[in-house]
Amino acid sequence: MKTTGAILLRILLERQGIHTLAGIPGGAILPFYDALHEGPIRHILARHEQGAGFIAQGMARATGRAAVCLATSGPGATNLLTAIADARLDSVPLVAITGQVPQPLIGTDAFQEVDTYGLTLPITKHNFLVRSAAELLEVVPLAFQIAESGRPGPVAIDVPKDVLNALIEIDPDSLPAPGRALPVPDCPEAGIVALAAELAAARRPVLYLGGGVIAAEASALACTLAHRLQAPVVSTLMALGAMPPDDPLFMGMLGMHGGKGTNLLLEEADLLLAIGARFDDRATGKAAAFCPRARIAHIDIDRAEIGKIKTPVHGLTGDAADILRRLLAHLPVAPAGGAWRARAAQLRREHPLQVPPAAEDPLHPLNLISFLARELPATALVATDVGQHQMWVAQAFPFRRPRTLLTSGGLGTMGFGLPVAIGAALACPGRRVACVSGDGSILMNIQELATLAELDLPVAILVFNNANLGLVRQQQQLFYGRRYAASRFASVPDFAAVAQGFGIRGVRLDPGGDPLGELAAALAKPGPCLIDIPIHDAANVFPMVPPGAANHQTLTAPELEPATP
Repeated sequence: MKTTGAILLRILLERQGIHTLAGIPGGAILPFYDALHEGPIRHILARHEQGAGFIAQGMARATGRAAVCLATSGPGATNLLTAIADARLDSVPLVAITGQVPQPLIGTDAFQEVDTYGLTLPITKHNFLVRSAAELLEVVPLAFQIAESGRPGPVAIDVPKDVLNALIEIDPDSLPAPGRALPVPDCPEAGIVALAAELAAARRPVLYLGGGVIAAEASALACTLAHRLQAPVVSTLMALGAMPPDDPLFMGMLGMHGGKGTNLLLEEADLLLAIGARFDDRATGKAAAFCPRARIAHIDIDRAEIGKIKTPVHGLTGDAADILRRLLAHLPVAPAGGAWRARAAQLRREHPLQVPPAAEDPLHPLNLISFLARELPATALVATDVGQHQMWVAQAFPFRRPRTLLTSGGLGTMGFGLPVAIGAALACPGRRVACVSGDGSILMNIQELATLAELDLPVAILVFNNANLGLVRQQQQLFYGRRYAASRFASVPDFAAVAQGFGIRGVRLDPGGDPLGELAAALAKPGPCLIDIPIHDAANVFPMVPPGAANHQTLTAPELEPATP
């Protein structure tokens, strides 16, 4: 069978199980779009390549399987870079396919030529510049295998236009098998036995869960281990949902905007077991002062993370689910540590999240998040942008299942939320998706409202509107002597009207009326909507660890901000 490189690429993606992908066409990748015309793969036309990258991320984050985004050469490829870098830092499996100018023109500064291979080298697990149609037979399955194996991440495939147009003879019955994740090498038993002995001897152990717990589908095992040890559990932003929030052992999120009691508990721990966490500075604060009394054990699939920030006494490399399963086999069933559990409960009681009564301040962000949690179905997915609203969601939304919080942790990308919510809704048909954003973040990829309107997906966008870049303003208030520079928007769009202009239902809550009733009514209607929510322009996120400070130096609000927006 004679075919083109473009059709072969489509066939190989079909064999990988790709049924939906997102992108924007352009000259260099048009042969592939022509091949899509005759195939079963559904193409989602984004309105910006960064939006396409994040739509693919939404699919990947919601399912754990690699998703695909497309862009043409030059500006198309460069517009994908932020989404690729975001996937790299949050360990999201992604395959980014870009067109490239024909090979004879590479290096000539041809129209829309850029060194995509060089640009993506530092932000991918691996990248390819395909030199022939025959190479696609090896490159495509390998790209998916790399993206999903070990610590997941993005892979870039740059395909010159002449490769897409080239003719190739293939045998449909001899095509390569789809690329699948490789088995993870077993962790040596001796390390697991030694860690079990350390855990059994600890008097004040704490489990520190990172996003790798969810990626490994090890959440239930981590919860079992916590109860076996009667050990309190702290979570990074990326691990929220791994343990139910009402579990008596769950202490919530640690770090910069974690609970003060959570951060103080870590000061008293004598053993910290980190599972799938990378000791990020937002979680640890000043690394040298993090868990000063604790011996540290670290389980991670990426050997490079072991000892990168904190030197462990036990460093176990491997699949978290496999290691936890084997670890549990070496631990006694009888629970112990009642005094330590009581101490954790005491710290929770002494340092609760400060929230004003809903009747007095229904539009306080924490009350809004709690109300949203009551109104959404239990199966809902919540995407966030990046800013104060993101931290309020992390503090107050009760995530009960893995992969229900979709947020940009490592790169902290504004503009992430809306396209990721679209991708999640595509990957999980029938499930309600909420995107909590801010007036700064939503503007970063607001053009994807057109994509949402076209697809008519059940996505509700809640814009926390304070006419500010809220986290920037908060840091300027607290640490820069209230010298506010470039953090306030002098002109604020009417977001409800903007949404309507895109063909989406738009609602602006009335602070003087029944805002929560209006919010409930807006959420109850089917289809996409945007809800513009005025919040107080001086509302701050507390608790907060000052940048560069130790976690025990957590600041709490001296008083709650006034309620009038």
